[in-house]
Amino acid sequence: MGGFNEVIHVPTRLRICSILAEVGEAEFGVLRDALQLSDSVLSKHVKVLEQAGFVTVRKGSVNGRTRTWVALNRAGQKAFKAHIEELRKLAASGDLLNP
Repeated sequence: MGGFNEVIHVPTRLRICSILAEVGEAEFGVLRDALQLSDSVLSKHVKVLEQAGFVTVRKGSVNGRTRTWVALNRAGQKAFKAHIEELRKLAASGDLLNP
C-alpha cells in the first residue's frame, strides 16, 4: 500500500494531521485542548511526527511566555493526503471488510 503511512495512521496522529491540514499551523495548547490530551501525550505524538519529517515545530514568545506552534510541512501534507486517499480506496473496495 503505497500511500498508507504507519506513522500517520495512529489515531491521535491522524487527528493531529487532520487539524493541521485544515489550519496550517496551530499553537500547542490549542491542539492539546482540541484533542483533549495531556501535554505529555501530545508532545510524544508531535515528536514522532517531527522525527518522521511531517511537522515543523516553532517556538516563540507571546507576552513574555514561551509558546510552541506546530505546522504540517510539505512532506507531511503530501503524506497525509496520500494516506487519506489510500484509506478512501480501501473503504471503496471493501478491503476493510475482507482483509
